[in-house]
Amino acid sequence: MNIFIALHVSIYRATSGRLGGTLRGAPVMLLTTTGRKSGLPRTTPVMYVRDGDALATVASNGGKDREPQWWSNLKANPTATVQVKGEKMTVEARKADPEEKGRLWKLLTGVYPTYDDYQAKTSRKIPVVILQPLGPAT
Repeated sequence: MNIFIALHVSIYRATSGRLGGTLRGAPVMLLTTTGRKSGLPRTTPVMYVRDGDALATVASNGGKDREPQWWSNLKANPTATVQVKGEKMTVEARKADPEEKGRLWKLLTGVYPTYDDYQAKTSRKIPVVILQPLGPAT
């Protein structure tokens, strides 16, 4: 899987998201977090929806009982960068509150219905993560 992710990231970056910018019809962005143990940048393609000027994504990890590494990294350091097509920006991440989650979950499952299947197969409450832009990436 790591080879697939690295290839996806490389192609996305090289084409400014023209290739790799969608997956099964859902929009994809590149999320770069800081490794909570290593301190190194870690980039992962994730599906998202826009919510005003913010971006929302799901920390599903394919419905596994453990959360994705990128979400663990964001909880340790909520400042990250995202690339949406050719646009790069610095963002601050936070977990959606229950009201926000209800509203955003409908939008997210509208572009990727499988999130409902992921929630059904895990006992973990899958969080919705809101990425609020802070400005252009530096």
